[in-house]
Amino acid sequence: MNAFSRRGACPALSAPMQTGDGLLVRLNPVAGGLSPKSLIGLGESALRHGNGIVEVTARGSLQIRGLTADSARLLAAEVDALGIAVRTGVPVEIGPLAGIDPQEIADPRPLTERIRAAIEEAGLTPRLGPKVSVVVDGGGQLAMDALTADVRLRAVRVTAGIQWSVSVAGDARSATPLATVDADAARDITVAALRMIAEKGREAHTRDLTERQLASLAGWHSFAPPSVLRDISPSRGEIGSFGAGSSLSALEIGETNGASAISPLAGEMSGRTEGGAVERHRSPIGLFDLANGHALGIGLPFGSMQAQSLIELATQASGLGTTEIRLAPGRALLFLGLSASASSTLQAFAATLGFVTSPFDPRTRIAACPGMPACASGHIATRAIAETIAKESADLLDASLTLHISGCAKACAHPGPAALTLVGDEIGAGLVVDGTAKALPAGYRPGYDAARGVAGIAAAVRSERHAGETAAICLARLGATGVAELYRRN
Repeated sequence: MNAFSRRGACPALSAPMQTGDGLLVRLNPVAGGLSPKSLIGLGESALRHGNGIVEVTARGSLQIRGLTADSARLLAAEVDALGIAVRTGVPVEIGPLAGIDPQEIADPRPLTERIRAAIEEAGLTPRLGPKVSVVVDGGGQLAMDALTADVRLRAVRVTAGIQWSVSVAGDARSATPLATVDADAARDITVAALRMIAEKGREAHTRDLTERQLASLAGWHSFAPPSVLRDISPSRGEIGSFGAGSSLSALEIGETNGASAISPLAGEMSGRTEGGAVERHRSPIGLFDLANGHALGIGLPFGSMQAQSLIELATQASGLGTTEIRLAPGRALLFLGLSASASSTLQAFAATLGFVTSPFDPRTRIAACPGMPACASGHIATRAIAETIAKESADLLDASLTLHISGCAKACAHPGPAALTLVGDEIGAGLVVDGTAKALPAGYRPGYDAARGVAGIAAAVRSERHAGETAAICLARLGATGVAELYRRN
């Protein structure tokens, strides 16, 4: 049975975190997906033991909210009874269509399992912080370009066949490239990078590595012997088998910049919705052609849905022939095994329940936390405000921007900057332009009236936008001061 313990036992269920609406647990199934029966069971558990809210995060994890210490234990037992094995250890993430997408360059699963095994063999899991992650992207229709990670591996076609491009600290656009190598070297570079992070403490990430360390990683494949993983000391991360003149020294692997102490073990989850996901190139919502059948992507509005609605959707999906349901980055579920006609039927049924069934739905442009009354930390009714804005100001929410609505300054739903952020506090609903919920708002209005302020901004964009101009460019031209004034006065 899952028991509450430190990270490394069963982190998602063993380390529930306190949030404003009780304890939260997060889980990712080892198998990559769930049967409809299992998802129904999880929904029923959420109704029995939580507040009935189920979420799919920006990185594609499933969360159950509103638990108590006792009910979290009961939930863990029921997850076991359902036969759902959940991932533990350092997250090594793959795309939701991995292994079944005819358009992917390479199946990332074999390399992913080798990396996970190497991490465990090296004893790195308890030495790394819970936000350290690796992405292994085989390409295809739902590539992982939008997810940030400490180490990124992306399949590429070269003259000799398939190799892996390795980069660190960012998403596909911002990460620093290191090398393009074969699978063995990609695994070794990944583990070496994680060792370097571990030497700096549990708060560290690859962004904290020195230029010298990055250069060492970039040249790793040129000289690392086959036994490299055995030659690295588990306690100091030092290399003991390189000859004189090697470009990689023990100091470079073990550099700490004064941060050699390993911090105490901590829980897996911060209690915040996962950050690190920016807008992907293709939405996970819609119909995807697979080598055998189709996958239908259905989104949760603002990443959240009542468990009862999820149960009804999974029940309908089961009756239509769904064989597996996968969690997808971008707050969506992928239903596999459906015919084209069954997909249309399920899509229509999902729309009646309030799910997001079109990638152009304006709700996909809004990140909103539970807010009040669901969360005790929330000062504004985030979801109600979001729904109103999606209906009344949809033309503002084009693909160029994200609107973040945060019940408080913790920024759980969207830790990064957004074009427009509404944040609740004791004064009301503040507006932050091109920043995060932690920034000082440029203007305020009452929380119950926040949607009307955004409607004023939308009206100005509607009248001032030049031909072919995106909403984000128009807002930039209007300026932060002008946008804040539009929010305040309307």
